[in-house]
Amino acid sequence: MDEVKQLVTDIKNNKLAPIYLLMGEEAYYIDKISEFIESNVLAEEERGFNQMVLYGRDVTVEDIVGNAKRFPMMADKQVVVVKEAQDLSRTIDKLSDYAKNPQPSTVLVLCYKYKSVDKRKAVYKAIKKSGIVFESKKLYDNQVPDWIRRTLSTKGYKITPKASQMLVEFLGTNLAKINNELEKLQIVLPEGSEITPSHIEENIGISKDYNNFELRKAIGARNDAKAFKIITYFGDNPKDNPMVVTVSLLYNFFSQLLQLHGMNDKSPRSVASALRVNPYFVSEYLDAARNFPMRKVSGIVATLREFDVKSKGVNANAVPQKDLLKELLVRILN
Repeated sequence: MDEVKQLVTDIKNNKLAPIYLLMGEEAYYIDKISEFIESNVLAEEERGFNQMVLYGRDVTVEDIVGNAKRFPMMADKQVVVVKEAQDLSRTIDKLSDYAKNPQPSTVLVLCYKYKSVDKRKAVYKAIKKSGIVFESKKLYDNQVPDWIRRTLSTKGYKITPKASQMLVEFLGTNLAKINNELEKLQIVLPEGSEITPSHIEENIGISKDYNNFELRKAIGARNDAKAFKIITYFGDNPKDNPMVVTVSLLYNFFSQLLQLHGMNDKSPRSVASALRVNPYFVSEYLDAARNFPMRKVSGIVATLREFDVKSKGVNANAVPQKDLLKELLVRILN
């Protein structure tokens, strides 16, 4: 995030590199930086002749170099953006000669999504020396709630820990998807609002009472009645609540409990740091650890591995998801 801010600040201040290699698993920042360059390097009246967008699947490296070597018309700079540059992965090393001596009046932007250029390649080393390489790494599940909080804070909004956790568990770590949903909430809620689970339910369609977050909480507290109620809801609405996701999240939860049992220092700060969870949820983990001894947790982890396979249709003999979920819950709580 700090690296992105610095990049944006430098571009605003006209501190431009001749080449930007934007690469990595997380496409969100690659798109945002590219869009910022397209919108801010040239004045609107200069873009018609001096800004070009190419697509990796439609061009060769020679085409890119040819366009990059052009001189701008009635402007100090030209911008050449290559989207989906990962489609040139087999030939991109041919760009190394240009990268060693790039055209000073061109800003060449390579959007290399979902993976990274091999750092041993000549093109990577050349761009690293003459331009800027930005690697957009995928966030871990536990990092996304804080990203949501910081993103909303810049727009004048707050969000409760439970609401942000609901978004992560429903949408995963895809920042573009999450940002789209956050933008919808910003349209309907006035600036300064704190986004709650009720807002998520009303505007995004994620149930505040029947979700994996509440299931995990109910199981950890050994609230059998509530856990079975949620599981029944999941079984009745399998498309919105795929079993494979539920099993994966429960597996992560009980793996964390196993780690917690092995810790000597179980102070809230140590637990939050070791398990990489929001301090707000530490008490739930401590309660669950008291309710599930280490030997029981080990058995549950093994059970979840078994049901992970079954949830994918292996050795399940066409058993309905609803029945598999109930069997799983019985074995966890028994």
